[in-house]
Amino acid sequence: MKILRITALSGLTFLAACAVGPNYQRPPVETPASYKEDFGEWRHAAPQEIDRGAWWSIYKDPVLDDLEKQVDVSNQNLKEAEAAYREASAVVEETHASLFPSLSLNSSVGSQRGTMPTPMASDTLYGTASWTPDIWGRIRRGVESDEANAEASAADLAAARLSMQATLATNYFDLRAQDELKRLLDAMAEADKTALQIVQRQYDTGTGSITDVLAAQTQLEDVQAKAINAGVKRAQLEHSIAVLIGKAPADFSLPPKEFVDDTPDIPVGVPSALLERRPDIASAERMMMSANAQIGVATAAWFPNLTLSASGGFAGMALSKLLQASNGFWSVGPALAETIFDAGAREDRIEQTRAAYDKSVARYRQTVLTAFQQVEDNLSALRILAEQKKVQESSVAHARTTEQLMMHHYMGGLEPYNSVLMAQTARLNSEQAMLVVRQSRLDASVALIQALGGGWDASQLPAGN
Repeated sequence: MKILRITALSGLTFLAACAVGPNYQRPPVETPASYKEDFGEWRHAAPQEIDRGAWWSIYKDPVLDDLEKQVDVSNQNLKEAEAAYREASAVVEETHASLFPSLSLNSSVGSQRGTMPTPMASDTLYGTASWTPDIWGRIRRGVESDEANAEASAADLAAARLSMQATLATNYFDLRAQDELKRLLDAMAEADKTALQIVQRQYDTGTGSITDVLAAQTQLEDVQAKAINAGVKRAQLEHSIAVLIGKAPADFSLPPKEFVDDTPDIPVGVPSALLERRPDIASAERMMMSANAQIGVATAAWFPNLTLSASGGFAGMALSKLLQASNGFWSVGPALAETIFDAGAREDRIEQTRAAYDKSVARYRQTVLTAFQQVEDNLSALRILAEQKKVQESSVAHARTTEQLMMHHYMGGLEPYNSVLMAQTARLNSEQAMLVVRQSRLDASVALIQALGGGWDASQLPAGN
C-alpha cells in the first residue's frame, strides 16, 4: 500500500510538471544590417552618448532639465499608466494564488424547533479546504499570460513616459523658437522705424513722395502685428508645458531665453538593437507571449479537472461542550470533472486564441517596421535639414546685403522705394525660413531620440513574478 501511495504521488508530481499548449518563442523579424540614412559623412566623428535615464541632458539646457524632471512626478497621464501597471501586477498575484489550496472557517449559533415544545440549540464550528492541482497547466499558463500582460503594461508606462518627455522637449524648443521669432520681428520693426524716418525726411525735403511714407508705415505696422501675433503660439506652448508637468497654466511661466540650436549628434546603433530599445516593441512582444499562453489555457479545457477537498469540525447542542471529540465530524474526498459534450465550444475557443496570437504577431512585426521607418525618417530629416541650413545661411546673408544696397540706392535716387520694400520682405522671409530650419533640426533630433527608445532598453522591464 505504501508503494502504491508513493507511485501515485510520483505520477501526480509528473503530471503537475506538464503544461499543455505551445511554449513561447519570439517570432523572427527581418532587420537590415544598417540604416539607409546612417552614412556618416554628414555626422560628427564622436557622437554623444544618450543617458539611459535623463536622455534630454544631451542638449545641455538646465531649464529643460528641470522641466523634464517634473514630468515623472506630476504628469497625470503617467500616473494613470502607472496605476494600470500596478493593476496588471495585482492580477498576476491573484492568478498565482489559484495554484494553492483555499481554506475557510465557518461557525454558527442558533436554535431549532420541531415537534418538541422546547427549542433545541444547534451550534457548529467547521473548516473546509479545497485544492485543484494544476495538472494540465491551465493556471500556470494563465499566470504566464498575466505576467506577460504586466510586463507589457510596464513597457506601455515607459512608452507613455518617453512620449511625454519628448513632447515636452519639442514644445520647449518650439517655445524658444517663438522667442527668437519675436526677437527677429522686434529687430525688423526697429529697422523699419529707421527706414520710415529716412523716407519721412526724403518727403520733407521734397525728394520723396507721400506714397513712399505710407508704404514704409504699412511695412512697419505689418511687422509689429506679426511680432504681437508670435505671442499667441508662445502662450499656447507655455500652457502645454504647464500641463505636461502637472501644473495649471495660470501657475506657470517661462521667461524668454536665447534660442540655441546646437543639435547634438546622436548614436543610432544597429537596427537589430532597436528591438530591445523601444518600449512599444517590448510591449507588442510581451502581448505575443500573453496570447501564446492563452492557447495553453484554452487547450487545458479538454482535460479533466481534479479537485481535492476536505472538511471537518464540531456540531452540538451545547456551546460549552461543542469541542468535545464526540461532536466532531469530517469528510474528505476527490472530485473529477470532465466536459463530455459542448458542441465544439472548446475547439472554437482554441481557434480564437490561435487567431488572437496571429494578430499579435502581425501587430508586433508592424510595430517593428514602423520603428525602422521612424528612425529612417528622422535620420533623413537631419541630413536634409543640415544641407538646407547651409544654403539658407547663404540666402540670409545675401538678403541682408541686398536690403542694405537697396536702401543706399534709394537714398541716392537710384531705386524707387518699392525696391527697398521688396528687399525688406525678402530678408524677413529668409530670416524666418532660417529659423524654421533651426527649429526643425531640434525637433527632428528629439524625434530621433524618441524613435531610438530614449535610452530605454528591455532590461528595465520588471522581472517575472
